[in-house]
Amino acid sequence: MSLSMRFAGRPVSEGIALGILYIADTETAVSATAEEVREAFAAVAAERFALAERLRAAGREQEAGIIEIGGLIAADPLLADPAVAAVRDGGDVATAVRQATEAQAAVLEALANAEMAERAGDVRQVAHAVLDRLSQAGAAPRPVGDFILVRREVSPADLIELTEAGLVGAVSVAGGASSHAAIIARGLGVPMIAGTDPAVLTAPAGQRARLDADAGELVVGPEAGDLPKALAGHDPRLRQAGAAGSAGAAGAARTADGREITVLCNVASAAETRLGLAAGAAGVGLLRTEIPYPEALAWPTLAEHEAQLEPILGLLPGRPATVRLLDFSGDKIPPFLRGEAGVGSGLAALLAHRTALPDQLRAILQAGRGTDLAILIPMVSSLDEVRQVRDVLTKTAAALGADLPRLGIMVELQVTAETAGTFAPAVDFFSIGTNDLTGQVLGLDRRDPAARPALAADPRVLALIARVAEAGRQAGIGVSVCGDSAADPLVLPLLIGLGVGALSVPAARVQRVRTWLAGLDTSACAALAADALRASTVEQVRELVPKL
Repeated sequence: MSLSMRFAGRPVSEGIALGILYIADTETAVSATAEEVREAFAAVAAERFALAERLRAAGREQEAGIIEIGGLIAADPLLADPAVAAVRDGGDVATAVRQATEAQAAVLEALANAEMAERAGDVRQVAHAVLDRLSQAGAAPRPVGDFILVRREVSPADLIELTEAGLVGAVSVAGGASSHAAIIARGLGVPMIAGTDPAVLTAPAGQRARLDADAGELVVGPEAGDLPKALAGHDPRLRQAGAAGSAGAAGAARTADGREITVLCNVASAAETRLGLAAGAAGVGLLRTEIPYPEALAWPTLAEHEAQLEPILGLLPGRPATVRLLDFSGDKIPPFLRGEAGVGSGLAALLAHRTALPDQLRAILQAGRGTDLAILIPMVSSLDEVRQVRDVLTKTAAALGADLPRLGIMVELQVTAETAGTFAPAVDFFSIGTNDLTGQVLGLDRRDPAARPALAADPRVLALIARVAEAGRQAGIGVSVCGDSAADPLVLPLLIGLGVGALSVPAARVQRVRTWLAGLDTSACAALAADALRASTVEQVRELVPKL
């Protein structure tokens, strides 16, 4: 390629990176032979049968039966044979798979038996799984060494799985600054842009590329050049590594006038945890347990929870470890819950399942022995939800002979923030999730390009944070902020001014937040917050806040 290609996007995780372009998705049709199509159906069937066995071994017979039906569907020659024959006759692979499965789905939907008719959705899921497998099989191999990932929609799991395999940057066509992928990228210190032109998916893979996530630009080709030494400091991971020796032993974070602020980190992996602790985090203020399960076919098993939690909680002996229960909501709803009738939220589904909550709590209590453990309930909207979780937690702890951990709630729904005073006597702490709270107050989906952490400075959001902080003070319980706005220079002084005493921030931003706090005066922040609450717009608030 003689000329460089440039693609613009919205900065969602700052930094500059240089690496080989790795396009994990392409705009081209799925390419496969007839035999490879047959093998993909067989592989999907085997995957479902194996999961059914694991569920059955865990005593989850009903779920095992449901998953096993998916395996039988994928293994059925009536489904696979027409697709294989169409490809053998020269048909397009994706069209062949979709037409074959849609034909079977239509037959099932026409049946008078409602239970059988519902299997049409399972047939369509098999089609998605087969095409995903064939797409991955036809994708370019991952480069050796440093690489920049390009996908139609980068997922949190992509970032976590690849961060120790050479990933230095990410480019997503979909998403925005408040998507969970962007949140994980900031936690890991991986530069990332989103909202990029889909044409980036047609860029030649294997080329040298430079991602400037500060400027919102990807350059592919000769002009990508070498990463200048002068830019090395822009890589948050390099900054953290350099600060690790002194920051980790720096003790409590304090404001300029001596007020102690607890700085914790938000994590979903051991890599983020190590990064946050090295930068001086006192512990983990939010462990996102749902991140590994974006394509789960059933509730995670006890063994799966243990495998996820033990490497993370094992790094936190004697330290705060706040573990959030599975938060299957928003952009994190796995296939087995999508479109489920009567389930309004992931929490409702978790509480409705016979073993999902006990299994997760058992794994948390076992893996968290020796930590200063706390359990966090997501998306709470009623006191009855708190009561149900506390009942199961109490029984599970008693059965294990484990200490009863503190139980808190995420305050991320507007109605919960408005009625915080009624929740305070029932819980041990509040953790304000500003990402979802801001989105709900301002009417923005977290994947909306307009959504960003700084919008928590909107006076309407600040008023709710102030209400929650006051409810916590009156009840004598802790109040923390775990949304990404806690690491935003516009919002941070306002949170301190509103009396928030604990912040849980992306791991890669721990040291920066500690530094910012050292330059803040709490009296000045309180006066600033009071002025902000009287403002009318976030733009007016922006004019009030001095730059950190």
